[in-house]
Amino acid sequence: MADRAGGRAGQLESSRLRPGWTTGACATAAARAAWVALVTGEFPDPVTIELPLGRTPAFALTAERLDREGDAVVAAMAAVTKDAGDDPDVTHGAVVRATVRLGAPGSGIVFAAGPGVGTVTLPGLPLAIGEPAINPGPRTQITDNLAAAASALGREVGDVVVQVAIDDGEELARHTLNARIGVLGGLSVLGTTGVVVPYSCSAWIDSIRRGIDVARATGQTHVAACTGSTSESVARQALGLPDVALLDMGDFAGAVLKYLRTHPVPRLTIVGGVAKLAKLAQGHLDLHSARSTADHGQLAALAREVGAGERVVTAVREASTVLGAVEVCRDAGVPLGDAVAGAARREVVRLLRRADIAVTVVCIDRLGAVVGSAAHVTPPIDAVSGVRGRPCQDGAGGDRSATISGAPDKPQVVPGA
Repeated sequence: MADRAGGRAGQLESSRLRPGWTTGACATAAARAAWVALVTGEFPDPVTIELPLGRTPAFALTAERLDREGDAVVAAMAAVTKDAGDDPDVTHGAVVRATVRLGAPGSGIVFAAGPGVGTVTLPGLPLAIGEPAINPGPRTQITDNLAAAASALGREVGDVVVQVAIDDGEELARHTLNARIGVLGGLSVLGTTGVVVPYSCSAWIDSIRRGIDVARATGQTHVAACTGSTSESVARQALGLPDVALLDMGDFAGAVLKYLRTHPVPRLTIVGGVAKLAKLAQGHLDLHSARSTADHGQLAALAREVGAGERVVTAVREASTVLGAVEVCRDAGVPLGDAVAGAARREVVRLLRRADIAVTVVCIDRLGAVVGSAAHVTPPIDAVSGVRGRPCQDGAGGDRSATISGAPDKPQVVPGA
């Protein structure tokens, strides 16, 4: 049992389900193949890409096309069919296309939305209004892979436009929450690691329980329950915990807390996206977007409790996303992120009942920056990157001046809480 991997890798190992590839990984493969064809006239097929965590998958091309003006190639299109593995993903089987064409001198790499890829229309997302809904993770993966392909050919990437399209993406987007958060016209191109971890309720919950068992068996006194790969990276880097102490909670907050109630460890830190933890604060134990939603009326009430005036309270209530509401409050000097973390912590303590577990909650944004925290003491806490708001005990303000650390022999440091 003690040999089991921790975190997301452990969940995937124990589920025995086949992983798949994100839309971002597929777009990266298509873009790399298209760029190579633009400069050489030949498409690599299959095309191998470089992803985070050292993965180097190869993708077969579904379609390819060269556009010429005379003898010169001015644009190239490559397509990849998404394989989501055993995950019931609405985009499984979707054809992801990337067209790379020459750009304006000095423009560098410019991203554009083709048919089936949405455009950002509301604040609160990690992209500016008007930008194509190609998230920062896939943009970085595409940029890095074009650079790697260029280096292999002994040249520069140059000035290019990378247009990503998804066949039938606008129709597929009707089965997502994109319209609600202001992404209109199609799907978002997503992914932080490039890998889709298959979603199986029973396998995931079993993995959570096994993870807790192994952590206890190996003498871990502090575990971190994380909602995804970004929060897991934050926990690993900021808390200094070994992989065996990382629990890939995903959306199953209830599974973690119910098992810890009878199989406790001394300290628990929950790290997750602020939108998911806002739902936990409101008593939801399943944080999946299809089964629970954040109540902006309750967010507005929290904002009022920590000093927001009526203008800000109204803006929170009308915000399109939880992160957008947190940012509105941050700009007004109102620590809504800390208040969300505090409310989530109180709910966790309630659910743990009489289990002797010291709890800390850390809320992050999509890039891993801490936007709120709450602990059972009031020590300082800092963001891993991009400090925002103030530390608190269940939402009360304080001075934010030290980094998160998790030394087990220092019970007064925040993440040990």
